[in-house]
Amino acid sequence: MNSAPPPRHHPTRRGLLRAVGLTVPALATPALTGCVTSGGRDDTPAVTGEKSAENPLGAPADAGLEVVVFKGGYGDEYAINAGNIYRERFPGSAVDHKGIQKVGEALQPRFVADTPPDVVDNTGAGRLDLATLVGAKKLTDLGELLDAPALDDPTKTVRQTLLPGVVEDGTLDGRVQTLNFTYTVWGLWYSRPLFARHGWTWPTTWDEMLALCEQIKKAGLAPWTYQGKYPEYLNDPLLAMAAKAGGPELVKAVDNLEPGAWRQAPLVDAATAIHELAGRGHLLSGSDALSHTEAQAAWSQGKVAIIPCGSWLEAEQKGVTPAGFDMVLGTVPALDPADKLPVSALQAASSESFLVPARAKNPRGGLEFLRVLFSRRVARRFAELNSTLPSVVGATDGMTVSSGLGSVRDAVTAAGTNTFTYRFRTWYAPLAKAIDDATGELATRRINPGQWADRIQRAADAVARDSGVTKYTR
Repeated sequence: MNSAPPPRHHPTRRGLLRAVGLTVPALATPALTGCVTSGGRDDTPAVTGEKSAENPLGAPADAGLEVVVFKGGYGDEYAINAGNIYRERFPGSAVDHKGIQKVGEALQPRFVADTPPDVVDNTGAGRLDLATLVGAKKLTDLGELLDAPALDDPTKTVRQTLLPGVVEDGTLDGRVQTLNFTYTVWGLWYSRPLFARHGWTWPTTWDEMLALCEQIKKAGLAPWTYQGKYPEYLNDPLLAMAAKAGGPELVKAVDNLEPGAWRQAPLVDAATAIHELAGRGHLLSGSDALSHTEAQAAWSQGKVAIIPCGSWLEAEQKGVTPAGFDMVLGTVPALDPADKLPVSALQAASSESFLVPARAKNPRGGLEFLRVLFSRRVARRFAELNSTLPSVVGATDGMTVSSGLGSVRDAVTAAGTNTFTYRFRTWYAPLAKAIDDATGELATRRINPGQWADRIQRAADAVARDSGVTKYTR
């Protein structure tokens, strides 16, 4: 989503976050696939400059640079800022910045003709088909950029300045081919002043959560709601509890379509927790019929105490949340204190996918632009503009930040390397829908946890058997 700030057009923004730039719009595939060998550009070598300590990637000092950025919820001022810094470093270079919305529609013909821009923010509902670009070898390997010294601190590489999982999110076919600029975490949200007034503390185990829900009900509030028309939101705490209990091996088994993966005890136990939440009357009545805006409005208006969502929530609710609400993200409680991952572990992923086309006129300049973009200076400005965490370590250190962004930053710090993300939603859309549908039925108690696991396992097995579906492995 990128997951981004208002307005959020569901399910597009969430799909962007989940896909981490990988989901494929159908219109891009046939054209690129059919023309990948056409080579519309001549064979004139791409321009290069002399490498030095100040210019480790060999960007030419006097060549133009074309940058195309998705101008969505985050705007494009942060990228314009990066372009200005690039010009400061290379005064002889002109940066041609374009902020657009339909990236695939605008750039697909140029990729086919091998006349692409030098840098592309491949984000938005109509983004380019990344899988096809990778298969056609249309992208530059970003490994050299990652191993280059960071702009802010030459004693570290760019790779060392990125938050956990960012490099992995951009790795396809064994190479890092995109870098994602924003960082999203998923959790459970509540109002800090509300909890303080009642003396409630955030639970670390599911038993504590159930006890808290009883206290909330006694105070006259509904404990939980969720975006019922889109049950994937409720999948997040469920799958997070399962990942903490079962560890990375469980997540990999699910994504790798291993036989029986969805019948593993931690997944059934997590489904039981959600089923029990509904059974005890801890969900706001009618939540299953609410859109994301309706559920989130009820929560920010103080009718409900807790809601699951990603870290875009604060920006998305900016226009409807009353002053002093001070929302914060709480980590998903553990099923058991003996879980394989600590309770501080987070479901997290990066988004807002930047790439450098292989047939760009100035790919060296494109790599250098990304080195500038992923600097702390640019990332910090982005956070100031968008109340969103960038993918750069320490970008918000020392900043006065909002309650929501501050809580996200603190949660990421506490998690350290204990982050995880499932990739089945990116890789297998039909399976993702089957999971969402099953969780929707689970939350309304039309099916029980065992039926939930069986139903999803059948869907996963069907994908595994389908020879027409490209399989991925973690």
